Amino acid sequence: MSEPTTTSPPGIAQVSAIGRRARRAIEPVGTGARFVADVARAMRATGEWVPEFSTHARILGVESLPIGIFIALFTGIVLALLASYSVGDLVPPYFVGTLVQKTVTLELAPVLTGLALAGRVGANIAAELGTMRVTEQIDALETLTFDPMSHLVVPRVLASALMFPVVVGVAMLVGLLSGWLASLALLDISTPQFLKGVRMFFQAFDVRYGLVKSASFGAAVALIGCRAGLTTMGGAQGVGRSATRAVVISAVMILVLDAFWALVWLTNRTIR
Repeated sequence: MSEPTTTSPPGIAQVSAIGRRARRAIEPVGTGARFVADVARAMRATGEWVPEFSTHARILGVESLPIGIFIALFTGIVLALLASYSVGDLVPPYFVGTLVQKTVTLELAPVLTGLALAGRVGANIAAELGTMRVTEQIDALETLTFDPMSHLVVPRVLASALMFPVVVGVAMLVGLLSGWLASLALLDISTPQFLKGVRMFFQAFDVRYGLVKSASFGAAVALIGCRAGLTTMGGAQGVGRSATRAVVISAVMILVLDAFWALVWLTNRTIR
């Protein structure tokens, strides 16, 4: 005698499918949060990450200065020309200095530099750690009782969070200088006029906002790159996929954080 077949009530299969998709969509958030918590706990092992910190600060920060300077150089020139074109004769010439200073320090220097460094730093970290993963170097470290989180991840995250503001700070200065030179050479705006516009609406908050924002960009880029590298599978192709994934996710996260800081910090400041 055949056993009776059980059938699911109508709609159960669809609900189960939706639940599986929702779980797959939410799962990366949980694993990412757990990864960040593991990094925070690994910071207590200062003896492992402090000796590596200066090396990564040089690689991720000092060697990235030319990129930040190059971007800021042309950004300042373009901003000065756009400011003059946008306002024309409607406002005094010194407003060119105001617009250049505000846009460079508050937005363009942190975001454009962060996006460029996401490609350099994020891909570098993901490719390096991914190669170590597929060649079993990380497994060898664990065999030798080294914690990969404190030895590999923490120094990169801290170096990136510290050096991104340094690169962005230099980019701010270069952007203002190039905007000033463009105003002198191309717009017939004198130095006193340009400086008047810079000083008139300048606030220390502008620089602080840009630097804090860039520090969050640096931490996010390093965390994403480390996570992508440590989860690499599939040999050389897997390393390439991890590097690409790190760059794409880092760029998206920079834009998300940019909107977050604007909503949280600029909105409250405006309301006050």
